[in-house]
Amino acid sequence: MILPHLTHKQAAVCPQCGLQLTVYHHNASQKIIALTTTSLIFLFASLPFTFLSFSANGQYHSIDMLDSLWTLIEKGYVLLAIIEAVAVLILPAFVLLGLLYLLLTLSLGLRPTKAEWVIHILFKLLPWTMTEIFLIGVLVSLIKISSMADIELGLSFYAYLLFTLSMTMTLLYVDKYQLQLLLQSHPITPQPINPSLNIQTTWALLITSVLLYIPANVLPIMHTTMLGSDEPSTILGGVILLWKSGSYPIAMVIFVASLFVPVAKVVILCWLNYSIQTEQQHANSERMFWYRITEFIGRWSMIDVFVVAILVSLIQLGNIMTILPGHAALAFCGVVICTMLAAMSFDSRLIWLQPEKPKSETKSL
Repeated sequence: MILPHLTHKQAAVCPQCGLQLTVYHHNASQKIIALTTTSLIFLFASLPFTFLSFSANGQYHSIDMLDSLWTLIEKGYVLLAIIEAVAVLILPAFVLLGLLYLLLTLSLGLRPTKAEWVIHILFKLLPWTMTEIFLIGVLVSLIKISSMADIELGLSFYAYLLFTLSMTMTLLYVDKYQLQLLLQSHPITPQPINPSLNIQTTWALLITSVLLYIPANVLPIMHTTMLGSDEPSTILGGVILLWKSGSYPIAMVIFVASLFVPVAKVVILCWLNYSIQTEQQHANSERMFWYRITEFIGRWSMIDVFVVAILVSLIQLGNIMTILPGHAALAFCGVVICTMLAAMSFDSRLIWLQPEKPKSETKSL
């Protein structure tokens, strides 16, 4: 792919599908190095101090980031702890360190080894970094329990907030094509298209996500124990409770992210996959538009999973009040992961490989 020289903030766009191929920022590498370093400092600063504290009826409990993970492990929810650790700590740190390795090495006048593979891996991992989603999940958790207890934000919360903002700013300057151009690396040759395999893989992941969606909504996503009385709560039940309590914006956020988005994503991907399987030859631009929508919105459904993880970590007051995850938490997490993998397995190039039929045919007399 050879693109023309771009000026500051100028972007190159695909003339066929409208996809932004690249955008050039002046001194982008220096800005990325500075923002990446800042992000890593805030990330490490978010670990040792108090993240949140919770007090009710004379009982007090506080957690830091690592305590949150350890509480989940102690309660037997190791997989949930691993998902939280990977999405909000390990992968963001790996991405930032990878960028720092590439650009610092280059700034020293050296060429990074395996630059092509590092860039390839970094951009494969980016969709799975969920720092901003985790932060919104924390805020939703605080609103959920603010009426029943006193909540205090610790130093680690503010450090993680600054980390999220600085990492978001970092990624605004990260552009795959510009990185390859700067490092004089050649993009890894994409795998040849196998329509049959792509279609079957996408169908398998979509069917799995539909099967997981049933227990994710029928079973409780968390259990609240107050004075020995267990109160299970489903995703829809939580939305209704928030709505009745007057938290309309939060109720809408949870409804859209946890109920509407997964269904919409499955429906859109089923339509796209079916259109490829039946070799439909129309509305290519519209299909690309909806495919990009599914890529963007899919990961935001993880908000409810992070809400459960935070509440379980924070509210452990013995018989007075305890929150534990329900089986729906892992099922719903599986829904999100399967729909994300389905979107990744769907090869959008197949939309454009279908030959366009002429709008009208003329018969020769």
